[in-house]
Amino acid sequence: MIETLVPTDIQTFLKHLSVAIELDQVRVDALPRERFSPAYSDSMWRAWRLDHRVTIDELLSTTDTIPPAVLGELTRIAITYEPALVRSVLLELFAEVIGGNYLHYNAERFFGWLIERLDEQHKCVPRQADAQASILQWLAITDPLRISKDPECGYGQP
Repeated sequence: MIETLVPTDIQTFLKHLSVAIELDQVRVDALPRERFSPAYSDSMWRAWRLDHRVTIDELLSTTDTIPPAVLGELTRIAITYEPALVRSVLLELFAEVIGGNYLHYNAERFFGWLIERLDEQHKCVPRQADAQASILQWLAITDPLRISKDPECGYGQP
């Protein structure tokens, strides 16, 4: 029997993501300046992390209103799509929301867009996975926003 995700599962995921972003900033703050590219803009990337955390807080305030049908679809996504793929699509969606592409959003709409995008653009492969455990794999503990991978940063390079 598959346990359907509930709003508290989504809240847990979002809270973990927010904490991972905060800890990533602490980790980056501790790096020596010579690890960064000369083009690195501390204020820009600090704002990028903050914008994500503000957006997450806004989503958290509306998770209780996610209808059961959307939670059911999120459960399906969690048990059928590879977590790394969902993580990638989630980051793209966050970037679009933060960039102003979606002016009116809440948790229901945000996760609805995630479901639509995954179903339209990617093929799923059934997996034997627990939905609650899978959604926690949607976030990367280190560099959750993949900022270090940006060519302007440099600090992600060995």
